[in-house]
Amino acid sequence: MDFAFTEEQELLRDTARALFANECPTTLLRDHIDNPSAADPLDDQLAEFAALGTSPCGDLFVFAEELGYVAAPGSFFPTVLLAAPVLAAAGDEHLDAVLAGERTATVALAGTDGHWIPNGDATKTFAPEADRVDWIVVVDAGPTVRVVSPDEAELRPVGTIDFSRRMYEVTAPGSGTPFDGDVLVGALERATVGLAAEMVGTARRLFDMALAYSKERIQFDVPIGSFQAIQHKLAECSLAVERAVAAAQYASMTLDDDDDERHRAVHVAKAAAGAAVTRAAKDAAQVHGGIGYTWEHDLHLFIRHAYGSEHWMGTTAWHHDRLADLLLA
Repeated sequence: MDFAFTEEQELLRDTARALFANECPTTLLRDHIDNPSAADPLDDQLAEFAALGTSPCGDLFVFAEELGYVAAPGSFFPTVLLAAPVLAAAGDEHLDAVLAGERTATVALAGTDGHWIPNGDATKTFAPEADRVDWIVVVDAGPTVRVVSPDEAELRPVGTIDFSRRMYEVTAPGSGTPFDGDVLVGALERATVGLAAEMVGTARRLFDMALAYSKERIQFDVPIGSFQAIQHKLAECSLAVERAVAAAQYASMTLDDDDDERHRAVHVAKAAAGAAVTRAAKDAAQVHGGIGYTWEHDLHLFIRHAYGSEHWMGTTAWHHDRLADLLLA
C-alpha cells in the first residue's frame, strides 16, 4: 500500500498550509473566545474548499490534518466534515448549496449519552456551531433526517474545555425522512476519520511546539533538549504521532476503497489519534514547564483543542470497545 501523497494532494497540503498561516494565527483563536464572528473571514476563505465534503477521503485527510494543526475555529468542520457526508447519505437537496460553499450546516445526532449513534432522544447533544450555521441536520432513530434552521430549534450552549469548537444542545420537534442506515454508517465513519486526521494535525502542532521550546530553553547553560529525559520523551511522543498518522491515513484509504477492513480501521484511527494527541498535550506541557500553564502562552489553546477532540465522537476507550465488539463478533 502506497502512503505517499499524489502531486495533487501535495498541492492541496501546501495550499492549506499557506492559507492557514495567513488566515488563522493564534491571535484569531484568542479573539474567537469572546467573539465567535472573528472566525468569519476564515470561513469565507474556506468556503472555496467546501467540495471536499464528498471528495475522496485521502484528500480530506490531507486538508483536515492542516485544519487541526492550527485548531481552526468556525463552521468549516461541521459543514464539510459532518453535514456534507450526512446530507449525501440521505440524498438531501440541501447538499448542493453546502458543497458550493453557499450555505453552512452542522449535525445534531448524539443523544443525551453523547454517543454518535442514531437515537430517539428529543434533545441532541454536542452539535458544533449550531447557533452560527444556516442549517442544522437533525438525525433521529430509524434513521431519519430533517434540516431545520437555528431559529426553529431550541439551542443551549454546552461548556467544554475547547474554546475553538463551540458545542450546543439542540431540541427541534418534528419528524424526518427515513434513509438507509448502512449509508449513514459510512457517512459517520468518514466524519470520524476526518476528526482523527484533524487530531493528528493538533498532535503534530503540540510536538513541534515542544521540540522548538526544547531547543530554546537554556538550563545549566545548555538547551534542555540536550537532556536525555527530554530526548526520550520527545522521541516517544513522535512515535505516537507517526502511528496515529499511519492509522488515520490507512482508514481513509479503506473508506475510499470500500474495503472490508474499513469498520475496524476507523475505530483504530480515532483511538490512535486520541492516544497521540493526549500524549502530545501532556508531554508538551511538561517540556514547557511553568510557562506552558500560563494564559499568555499559546500552548493551552492546542491542549484544549486536543482534549475536546478526544472526548468528541467517541473517546479512545469507547472506540477500543467498539473495535473489540467487531473482533469478537
